[in-house]
Amino acid sequence: MRPLSPRSVIPWLGACLVLLLALLVISPGIGSQLTAVGWRQAWKVRLGLPLDIASLRGDPLADADGDGDVSPLELSQYRAIIRSIGFDQRFARSLLALVVGVTLALCGGTFQVLFRNALATPYTLGIAGGASLGAVIAIRVGFTQTWMGVSPVMACAFAGGLGVVAAVLVMARGPRPLTSNELLLSGVTLGMFCAAMMMAVQTISNERQTFRMIQWMLGSLNTITNAKAITLLPFVLPCWVVLILSGRALNQYRLGDELAASRGVPVVRVQVICVLVATLGTAAVAANCGPIGFVGLVVPHVVTLMVGPDCRVMLPAAAILGGAFTIACDWASQLAMPAAGALMGRELGAALLPIGTVTAMIGVPVFLVMLRTGRFRI
Repeated sequence: MRPLSPRSVIPWLGACLVLLLALLVISPGIGSQLTAVGWRQAWKVRLGLPLDIASLRGDPLADADGDGDVSPLELSQYRAIIRSIGFDQRFARSLLALVVGVTLALCGGTFQVLFRNALATPYTLGIAGGASLGAVIAIRVGFTQTWMGVSPVMACAFAGGLGVVAAVLVMARGPRPLTSNELLLSGVTLGMFCAAMMMAVQTISNERQTFRMIQWMLGSLNTITNAKAITLLPFVLPCWVVLILSGRALNQYRLGDELAASRGVPVVRVQVICVLVATLGTAAVAANCGPIGFVGLVVPHVVTLMVGPDCRVMLPAAAILGGAFTIACDWASQLAMPAAGALMGRELGAALLPIGTVTAMIGVPVFLVMLRTGRFRI
């Protein structure tokens, strides 16, 4: 493992952090709504700064009665609208994208090191399949009772994701412990089983239920205020802290079990703790937002090219870049349909392109280019 070089690492981390902050700053001005709300206006309203009344004359949002003058009542209503669109909808959605991106990138980078496999993702152990199966069962049965703000679909998805990983870990504790590759194979196999069961559930569902199932499995960052992001934090914050603090141990683990153990690293404990916290974080994300692919696969590889394989730097950088990447993909998912409608000369309504489609459209070419140029080895 090459020694850390602050002179080469800090600029990359600083650039990623500046990019992320810039995306968050302008996020109140970007969204699928046709209403023109600029990010400068949104922040002025948020910070309580005065607005230029002259520039608001003729704006249908500010001049509701169209008399060419903005009254104090109209200005107050305008501020409320700007606050709702800019922060309760757009900024809250970007915060949720940030939480999701940070979690998936951290978990993906950790699994790639733990399993010593460049194709490992946060969903490698079957979390996505288990969560999707739990969600489609909840939709098919018709559970509607919400408990403490948690919908039955979210609860069943969370339980399904954890259940599949629990089955994999039970297999790993048999008479002969499973190797990393065997753990991967068991997770893939259980994921395929869950996919088959989902197809079986869909065949006995009506059209409306099937549409809801497909919509959920495509992934979504739809949110109302900051509720979803706040709901996720108790599950993902421990994941972030534990995985980032495990960077030194993961560096030694990368060199091999025997060498890591000879250097005082509790190999089994590191494996179990990292798998458990990464599973908890990924299951929480999948339960709330559905499976969103390629963030946890591509971002760690890109970051490794930027800052090197040292997990003490790679994991925090992957978290920052993963959040920025997911925010940008969410913007693309919101703006793609209005742009397509403008090109075709037709109104597409409030339809949004699933974010999982956007991450795949961007992630697949990047991954293939890296594979073709030999930037990493599988």
